Amino acid sequence: MAFDPADFTVEEPKSIPVVLLLDTSYSMSGDSIETLNIAVDAMIKEFKKAETMETFIKLSIITFGSENGVDLHTELTEVSNIGFQPLSVHGATPMGTAFKMAKAMIEDKGIFKGRDYRPTIILLSDGEPTDDWKDPLDNFVNSGRSAKCDRMAVAIGSADKSVLKKFISGCENPLFYAEDASKIIDAFRKITMSVTMRTKSVNKNQTINIDNELDGGDIDLDDLDNFKI
Repeated sequence: MAFDPADFTVEEPKSIPVVLLLDTSYSMSGDSIETLNIAVDAMIKEFKKAETMETFIKLSIITFGSENGVDLHTELTEVSNIGFQPLSVHGATPMGTAFKMAKAMIEDKGIFKGRDYRPTIILLSDGEPTDDWKDPLDNFVNSGRSAKCDRMAVAIGSADKSVLKKFISGCENPLFYAEDASKIIDAFRKITMSVTMRTKSVNKNQTINIDNELDGGDIDLDDLDNFKI
């Protein structure tokens, strides 16, 4: 049998994919977008520290409210290779179109590999959708590969909490509520912990209810202090 070096390739480690669906409409101007930029940058730094030789984290960012309506701000990329570019505000709140983009990406097996762990999808908004969102949301949470994702949501101020609660229906974590911009950091700190704890778990597809785990004392509260801003 002839020697073929291709027989000795090593598979890359499995990843935990994370997608941020972020409201960048005009209503996020000022403290909200500034604090969100700080929170996302800190999340990426913590994800980088949490990676192991066996498991790494990939991140994608989809924004709704950009000049183009919806933008793929960051393609699904290993966090160690991401240099975060700050978000800016523009336009309305086309959340339904963001659901469509996210679903199309998740269903693409060339982007979301079948061998990877259960993806986590995080939605943040401070207002109401301004486009058709009901059917796109229903498709996202009830059909195909996107229905199997872990979903979390952060409501800021006057966000339409009914829409965000539908987004997380059937998932472990409650709706995270930030009364104002200053609370965005706290919400992202909890979400970051829920993802980084999965890198340490035996079953990395198992999602973590961060409120229950914190209340039960299973997570070291000092770990939350590592979320530097």
